[in-house]
Amino acid sequence: MKRKLNAILFMAIALALGALFYANSIFPKNFEAYFKPQFYNQFGPIAICIELFIAGIYLFKGHKKSNFTLALFAFTAVLDPIFDLAGLFTSNVPVYATIILLGCSFWALYLAFSNTYNLGKISVPELIISFVLGTIIELSFNYYYQFL
Repeated sequence: MKRKLNAILFMAIALALGALFYANSIFPKNFEAYFKPQFYNQFGPIAICIELFIAGIYLFKGHKKSNFTLALFAFTAVLDPIFDLAGLFTSNVPVYATIILLGCSFWALYLAFSNTYNLGKISVPELIISFVLGTIIELSFNYYYQFL
């Protein structure tokens, strides 16, 4: 029951924050603006919410890859403020959402690495892949487009 409650909480937070981020998205009227980096940068926070929602679905179902998806979300959410503080880019995630997502990510990391719900211990290759994918996702929405 606690597993499903955690999953529902993750999905609810992802939906609420995702809806806020989507509502604040700007969709330009001219066709050329869709090919500018600023247009795609605004979808980084939505991608983090999608990761959290998918992790919540896997956790709700008790899927054996739940711990991997929880770690993937957590690394992406933690790397956003770290890269922002390091000066690689300016984060598009508001401060209140960063605090909420950091809380969720630390809880997700605890659940993933402690194997709380016996859904399959996360292996070292899965750990490395989730970290690398989280880094790629984070950089693809923020850092890459600064050089175009």
